[in-house]
Amino acid sequence: MVVTWNKLTQGLPTAQQGLGRIGVGISPSNPKRMYATVDARENAGLYRSDDAGESWKRVSSDGRVYGRGSDFAEVRVHPNNPDVVYSANVVSYKSADGGYTWTSFKGAPGGDDYHRIWINPLQPDIMLFAADQGAIVTVNGGKTWSSWYNQPTSQLYHVSTDNQFPYWVYGWQQESGAIGTASRGNGGQISFRDWMGVGADEYAYVAPDPKDPDIIYGGRVTRFNKKTGQTQNVAPETLRSEQYRMLRTLPLLFHPADPNTLLFATNVLWKTTTGGQQWEIISPDLTRKQTDVPENIGDFRTDNLKNMKPRGVIYSLAPSPLKKEIIWAGTDDGLVHVTVDGGKNWKDVTPTTLSSWDKVSQADAGHFDSNTVYISINAIRKNDMRPHIYRTHDGGATWKEIVKGINPMGPVNAVREDPKQPGLLYAGTEREVYFSIDDGENWQTLRNNMPASSVRDLVIHEDDLVVGTHGRSIWILDNINPLRNLAKINSQKAFLFPPVATHRVRFNMFMDTPLPPEEPAGQNPPDGAILDYYLAEAKSEVRIEVISKNGEVIYQSSSKDKPEQIDTLAVPYPTYWIRPQRVLANTPGQHRFVWNLRYTSPRGAQRQLPIAAVHKNTPSGPYAPFVAPGVYTIRLTADGVLSEQPITIKLDPRVTISESDLKLQTELSLACFTSYNDLQAVRELIDKNLSDTKYKWGKGKKEQAVALRGSGSPDNPDIMYGGIGESSLENETLVSLQDKFLHVLAVLQSADVRPTAASVQAVEKLKLRKEELIASRNQSISKRN
Repeated sequence: MVVTWNKLTQGLPTAQQGLGRIGVGISPSNPKRMYATVDARENAGLYRSDDAGESWKRVSSDGRVYGRGSDFAEVRVHPNNPDVVYSANVVSYKSADGGYTWTSFKGAPGGDDYHRIWINPLQPDIMLFAADQGAIVTVNGGKTWSSWYNQPTSQLYHVSTDNQFPYWVYGWQQESGAIGTASRGNGGQISFRDWMGVGADEYAYVAPDPKDPDIIYGGRVTRFNKKTGQTQNVAPETLRSEQYRMLRTLPLLFHPADPNTLLFATNVLWKTTTGGQQWEIISPDLTRKQTDVPENIGDFRTDNLKNMKPRGVIYSLAPSPLKKEIIWAGTDDGLVHVTVDGGKNWKDVTPTTLSSWDKVSQADAGHFDSNTVYISINAIRKNDMRPHIYRTHDGGATWKEIVKGINPMGPVNAVREDPKQPGLLYAGTEREVYFSIDDGENWQTLRNNMPASSVRDLVIHEDDLVVGTHGRSIWILDNINPLRNLAKINSQKAFLFPPVATHRVRFNMFMDTPLPPEEPAGQNPPDGAILDYYLAEAKSEVRIEVISKNGEVIYQSSSKDKPEQIDTLAVPYPTYWIRPQRVLANTPGQHRFVWNLRYTSPRGAQRQLPIAAVHKNTPSGPYAPFVAPGVYTIRLTADGVLSEQPITIKLDPRVTISESDLKLQTELSLACFTSYNDLQAVRELIDKNLSDTKYKWGKGKKEQAVALRGSGSPDNPDIMYGGIGESSLENETLVSLQDKFLHVLAVLQSADVRPTAASVQAVEKLKLRKEELIASRNQSISKRN
């Protein structure tokens, strides 16, 4: 079949009139009716055709409807009524008279920036509008709308982190302003309770003060105070002199070697040591005086472009973490400069292959060598979709491009060097994250479960890799220590990676009804120690043990452990709350297991979920006590092959407790746990004898054993709404006493504080009752002589 096209121009602006982008909408109920948003230097507007495009007439010159054609060109027609039209723009608009008059339909002051409209052809009251923040849906013709906050679609330009615990991540979002969020929420997940706006614009860098996490700098330039919520403008100029170009995403960051120095880049570099009260310029204009005309613009290439005004800005900064006098600067018009004397003198060290339209998207100064810097180049404006990363080890005298292994269709937006492991690099492209363990000579993908997305920035925060994407929000890779130790595997058959120091943090500190699963939430870091290991080949059994300093095995898990049995037909709640069980893998490759920093879970209790649950991530209880802070040994055994590593367990840094109080809490908790296990041993012996048909019971002994045991199993304690009471010795059973020990244990472990006098008294009473119970009833489990 031969397809031919007819050019439809009658009534539309011409190329001589500056015709630009056109958006077309066709009426489903009358295909001859067409609408077009037409961007042009002259006669721009909303056009309509009633003869399938053969001729057009302008029906509206309302700039709200068709304006900013480089950004917007979306017009849609009601499926049943050709006179009802919708336009997507900074705000969305509706016309009910064939495009002549328009009213605001959906949007906010400042603009939501709508780009796409879908109308259900069968039920037109159902519509989906897509904006920079995500998608919203109406089912009643626009009277009410859904939220875009239920989608992780934030478009971030950069990310940064502060120095508090848990650390906060900051980002600046297209159309949604700058935000901060905790990397760990107290409620077992990162919810809306853990987010806040931080008073900077949507394109900005955000720079938390390294000495005070309550002070946040951002934008061009503002100073936000978390405590007061107030934002002060502390820009270098209040009355603009027009000498300095301020475009989007201008670098703003504290010098890693001098926490008093805040740097801000326009086409020159600014510096303040007074929180923005006074600024000084420490560089000349570091951009090109004349910009080349790129070949790829084709027919749009004119002589006038050869004399275009300078437009470049400093787009990336890399102050050295080793020497505060060294600062690297890269521009969005393809230049790289360095100063080694704090800005007094600058040297052009641009790689010879760069040109005017190469954007130095990120630069990262060496953490181990002051003459090293890595730069990423985004050359997409030249129609160059290839990755470009350069490295210098001699202060910029020579450069080497290092991109082997990166997808050839993926411009690079960020490159970072690991601050703890020489030669370990990370790169963010328009597709995914990569890493290299040989200083960039070879790269491997680190995408894993991340969606394919534009990665705009990377931050290494201690042992985590924080990723800012343009369209899929913030992602964190917990514990990158295995990448730092990949070279140590060599030919070992089983290797346990050195675990990082781990803070003892509770999984969920909320104690009541959880957020519904419909509420948007991010995932918390694992609640425990991340244990990574490598197996060269499949093993019949893999076992992990935690060993105290006195040699006692206090926790163990095996790949042969039977999974926890949960009767999904009997539980009184949907199973989507349950956390998938953590199982040790025995297959070849690298694996990750999380130890919850507790002793091995108590045997014999009925496993139940707490009231304070988290969607798809609620561990069942009851729980064993936390191990005390200190150094332990992690032992990996894979078919007899041993691998051991030390691990340091630390208290939550937010906690203040004396050593004596912590010691008392630990001793009382272990007393409850040990007593529970002692009673469990008696229960197991009774259950064994009761199930043995050949067991010889003395007269009345079986009845006594059944009475001593009690019915059922201990429950998961609820210390918010539940309680325990004292019982007479005659009414006490093993199960009831176990219940009480678990309840007091939960009370003791609920917070890192000195146990109350009532809790201490409860432990002593229960310990005495345990001895009385066993002493008075021990004959009931004796075998007949």
